[in-house]
Amino acid sequence: MSSEETIQLELNDSGVAVDLPMPANQRDQVQEVPYRPVEFRDDDLPSALERAASWLRQTQDWLGEPVDVIAVHLDYDDTKGSPYYALKLLCNEEDLAGVPKVVREHEGSATTSE
Repeated sequence: MSSEETIQLELNDSGVAVDLPMPANQRDQVQEVPYRPVEFRDDDLPSALERAASWLRQTQDWLGEPVDVIAVHLDYDDTKGSPYYALKLLCNEEDLAGVPKVVREHEGSATTSE
């Protein structure tokens, strides 16, 4: 790919790829920048960890390579009615935007058109 070529990304309003797998549970979410925390909230820590692992597997399959997780953060919420654990995976923004996937697809289409 030459330095003059641009790659068009399809991003949603929060700046992640429109086809990025979203966490399955309604308590979980991809948050805003910086570092794109993907949060998994639950009263049961093993359940939150299992959902985080499942999301990582799905996203890795979608991305075509491991997701760059910068850090894992565990917090607690004592607010009545809120899930107690807040597990956050701090992920590379470019991975959640699908950049590696789009670059590979672009390079693949460039080699087939030559």
